[in-house]
Amino acid sequence: MKIELAESYGFCFGVKRAIKIAEENKNSSTYGPLIHNSKEIARLDEDFKVGLTEDHKTFNAGEKAIVRTHGIVKDELKELKATGVDVVDATCPFVTKPQEIAQEMSESGYDVVIFGDEAHPEIKGVKSYATHGATVVTDVSDVQKLKLREKIALIAQTTRKVEDYLEIANYLIPRHKEVRVFNTICNATFENQEAVRKISKKADVMIIIGGKNSSNTKQLSSISHDFCTNSHHIEDENDLDYSWFKDKEFCGISAGASTPDWIIQNVIDSIQKSVN
Repeated sequence: MKIELAESYGFCFGVKRAIKIAEENKNSSTYGPLIHNSKEIARLDEDFKVGLTEDHKTFNAGEKAIVRTHGIVKDELKELKATGVDVVDATCPFVTKPQEIAQEMSESGYDVVIFGDEAHPEIKGVKSYATHGATVVTDVSDVQKLKLREKIALIAQTTRKVEDYLEIANYLIPRHKEVRVFNTICNATFENQEAVRKISKKADVMIIIGGKNSSNTKQLSSISHDFCTNSHHIEDENDLDYSWFKDKEFCGISAGASTPDWIIQNVIDSIQKSVN
């Protein structure tokens, strides 16, 4: 069986940057999981003594708090700084941008509409920057229920599928006088999604590696399923079922933006051993 990696996969710029920041700030804690990969978070804790704190109120003056790649709610950031906490911001620049757009557009009189998952920390953060509030939608049916003004600013979660985003934009544009659509889906998302689309068209089994709570990995898995029904989302080699590879000729592999190379390699090694 041939095993091939997608042309673009794994750690993105924002995650690489955040990991480097965490490794340079030993004996500290991140506020919320730095990235959506529990194995990499455990490695940072073991090797660099970078812990995890879920409640920002537990940080004391002088302690170091690393802000997660997904960003945090605006008021919580203010509280941390006001308390005298040493804030180290590892928010991905691709996430900082939609935060700035949400604030600017809201203050300029636009209804801010955010396409994404309202429960996701990135969206909680972006929404908090819209001074006069924002509405989060997951698809066109959500948009159809809204009563919006004539001026709309549309923002996307950085890891969403561009096709779904365009569907919402195409619904809004003919129905309102002014719709400003901001391309806030990050470059790595575009590249990884296009790569998984390409490889899954020729594979008869696909393995998508990444955290179960990773939004971008879920999107990769969804795209993979569109072209290869034998697609499986796993966190690491322990989730593999070797019956998936019986009588298969081509195994394609991709990984989410928060999946480290060492996990990807472990998966490849395990598959190779099982088919040899």
